[in-house]
Amino acid sequence: MKKLLLNTCAILALAATLQSCDRAQSNVQTLYTNNCGVSWKLIKAGETLPKGIGMCSYKVTVPDYPMQGESVFKSAFKNRVMAKIEVTYDYSITNAILYVGEAKYLGKINSDSDNEVNSAKAYETAENSVIDKRIKEIARDLLINEDIVEFSQADFETKLLDDVNKLLVSKGVKINFLSFVPIPEEQTRQAIDIVTAMKIYDSKGLTEVGKAVASARAGATKVTVTTETKKEAEPED
Repeated sequence: MKKLLLNTCAILALAATLQSCDRAQSNVQTLYTNNCGVSWKLIKAGETLPKGIGMCSYKVTVPDYPMQGESVFKSAFKNRVMAKIEVTYDYSITNAILYVGEAKYLGKINSDSDNEVNSAKAYETAENSVIDKRIKEIARDLLINEDIVEFSQADFETKLLDDVNKLLVSKGVKINFLSFVPIPEEQTRQAIDIVTAMKIYDSKGLTEVGKAVASARAGATKVTVTTETKKEAEPED
């Protein structure tokens, strides 16, 4: 009985030691609440986490390293020219308290974010509601005044990145860089090619030749050829 009691005390002492050594990790931003997420306290890396008392005392962790996201949507350029837009970006959470305040489900007790490896699905949802939404809003506002023929991808990406980050600073997140790729429809691509070609012809004093080539190309029939491989007949027995 005495041996059992000593073993029990040793286990309890070990558990208490482990609990007291629960520290915030360096690769995440650790938040602690004692009022069910009404307010949060940032625990710096290496600091001991407060001992929670009751169901409303718990922690959540937010990644403290760059992550990647993507967004696909349709938008209109000047003169209502439609195009598919593919955006990929790299972002960092700069203020975990602001970010959790924006994506409140990350701060729920027993959520997947309360884990050192976190949940990819949870943060993908947060990207959609916090980041992708702002990218789409600002991109669509800017594209209305952009001529798709004269569109400069590099200049537009610089402008979009700057405008989006100004909006995201209050959300506790920053986009480090992004790629913005418009994919116009087939007829629009052909029109862009013709306009570009005409500029080259004009610069060489071959405007009439360019018109003739463009007219011939416009009247050309697009032929799609498919081939089928016939299965050889099996010899009869």
